[in-house]
Amino acid sequence: MNFEQIKKHLQNMGASGLAVPLLLLCILAMMVVPLAPFVLDMMFTINITLSIVVLMAVIYAMRPLDFNSFPSVLLFATLLRLSLNVASTRVVLLHGHDGPGAAGRVIEAFGEFVIGGNFAVGVVVFAILTIVNFMVVTKGAERVSEVSARFMLDSLPGRQMAIDADLNAGILTREQAVTKREEVRSEADFYGSMDGASKFVRGDAIAGILILFINIIGGMVIGPVMHDMPFSEALRTYTLLSIGDGLVAQVPALLLSTSVAVLVTRVADPGEMAKQIGAQLFNHTKVLYVTAGVLGLVGLVPGMPNFSFLTLAAVCAAAAWWMSKRARDQATTQSSALDQAALAAPKPAELSWDDVGQNDVLGLEVGYRLIPLVDTRQGGELMSRIKGIRKKLTHELGFLVPPVHIRDNLQLAPGAYRLLLNGVPVAESSVHPEREMALNPGRVFGKVEGIATKDPAFGLDAIWIEKGSREHAQSMGYTVVDCPNVIATHLSHVIKQHASELLGHDEAQALLDQLAKQTPKLVEDLVPKALSLSVFVKVLQNLLSERVPIRNLRVIAEALAESAGRTQDPAQLSGLVRVALGRQIVQDINGMDPELPVMTLAGQLEQVLQDSLKSGGAAIEPGLAERIHKSLSDQTRQLETSGQPAVLLVPPGLRPLLARFTRQTIPGLHVLAFDEVPESKQLKMIGAIS
Repeated sequence: MNFEQIKKHLQNMGASGLAVPLLLLCILAMMVVPLAPFVLDMMFTINITLSIVVLMAVIYAMRPLDFNSFPSVLLFATLLRLSLNVASTRVVLLHGHDGPGAAGRVIEAFGEFVIGGNFAVGVVVFAILTIVNFMVVTKGAERVSEVSARFMLDSLPGRQMAIDADLNAGILTREQAVTKREEVRSEADFYGSMDGASKFVRGDAIAGILILFINIIGGMVIGPVMHDMPFSEALRTYTLLSIGDGLVAQVPALLLSTSVAVLVTRVADPGEMAKQIGAQLFNHTKVLYVTAGVLGLVGLVPGMPNFSFLTLAAVCAAAAWWMSKRARDQATTQSSALDQAALAAPKPAELSWDDVGQNDVLGLEVGYRLIPLVDTRQGGELMSRIKGIRKKLTHELGFLVPPVHIRDNLQLAPGAYRLLLNGVPVAESSVHPEREMALNPGRVFGKVEGIATKDPAFGLDAIWIEKGSREHAQSMGYTVVDCPNVIATHLSHVIKQHASELLGHDEAQALLDQLAKQTPKLVEDLVPKALSLSVFVKVLQNLLSERVPIRNLRVIAEALAESAGRTQDPAQLSGLVRVALGRQIVQDINGMDPELPVMTLAGQLEQVLQDSLKSGGAAIEPGLAERIHKSLSDQTRQLETSGQPAVLLVPPGLRPLLARFTRQTIPGLHVLAFDEVPESKQLKMIGAIS
């Protein structure tokens, strides 16, 4: 790289890009460049100021990740303090014989004012500060950082799986999932960095102790030998200077150690620390009343400092009375507002035909303990989760999923909920709103304490755990979801199961209107010229009942337009449309895999079923049906366990019969006709049903 390239590179970096490297070079230069006492005073003052700024930034940070540059800041502050120790050591040993002011006003002030010019007191004060910093704050912060980093890394796979589950359930958009994954990765990096950064603080504390003893020993040697000072005077002078220098370094070190401890002990709840502590420490007036009573009793004991204890008891009692009065005033204000609203409410009108309501297409009824989950004023998240599910399923299924009307039902158990379709219950379950569900994905590395249960959507083994055990369960391999997620996933599963019942004439007409904006001639020739709207609706419902999305509406309309002249039977038209949608159907089953593993019917069984259809039979003989069902169920279970899709490939005439036969009892089985598999797919025969 020539000079012009270097110049251009520096211009691109700009002032902000050069600030950090230059600062680091200046800090390292202080170790080798002699500094005047005035410069030392300025740098010591800057060091103390920086420590205070860092401590205030940590206290007012809403959450630990808001100060994710803290490990780097801690490294720079530690290097600055060590550089100042080296620079001050040079000045103390070179000019200490000139008196206490030879190393600058800051060191002199700490040596004279803080410890009163008594080196014995200075040694004791320095020892106490060092013990507090090294043995209490630094050791505790180091242990918390280590444990936090370990648990964060152990829970990382489970948290990633939870994000994927929320994305698949429609609770999160793709952009939100990317943001959450980045946040999880940043949090893991942050706690890992904090685990290493806490070692800087520990090493700095040890270095401060060693530098103090080195300065004292060096001064007792240099003073008498090089400057002909009496040993007692050299001991006093250099000890005072060394202790002053050590205290100047220990005070910022203690502030930074406290900053580390505060940051790593904060929970992930956003909010200012002062407000959190105030709200949680004085949450109940009983706390202050009991405290006032204890202080009052101690203050009445003869020989105790009665004035101090009785004064603080009065202060606590007054604060408790004020908090109780404020709570009563707020309750009175809310009650008055409710009374005024009740008076202002309109009088009930006479009954009319408008009062004869229709059943909601989709409904959710909840017990009274689940009301906070659906009340946005109380922080309920279920409404937003349901909105995300509707958006995702609308895109997947190909039509607008109707709104979900939520209401409370006092006849239900407190933690129960019920899902309704056209006013009729189709599913119900119960949850524990104060707990979270830990799902067993099939492979876990231990057990967690909780209430055993089943996932209401898919029947997986699960445990209701305490919210504080979330990270522990995730580290064991469980997928942990909260109550709104459990209910939303169950709702999503029910909507998919009953998608055909959600599509009616109005929805079908809306789909045709949307398609007419792109292909008006196709829609004009299809409905009502070639097909009636009722037949079109029935075909779409048949596809949805067989788990075939109708999002590719143009292909469906073209296939119907071509086949309407041959038949008007919805069942036959549905089979012809499935052939046109073959690529989409197979794609949804096994994606881009070039091979499609399939099962077939044994020749004898296929002939029996064909003969039954020719003779007008619409069902399978009971004994034969039971044996076929058992064989298909066993094969499907084995394939699902191995991670392969279960596909039964049959002749076109048998497909509707076998699809109806297995739709409800073997939901994991896909029944395809020979002509529905695109030519680009290679078939892999894995067995025959006999």
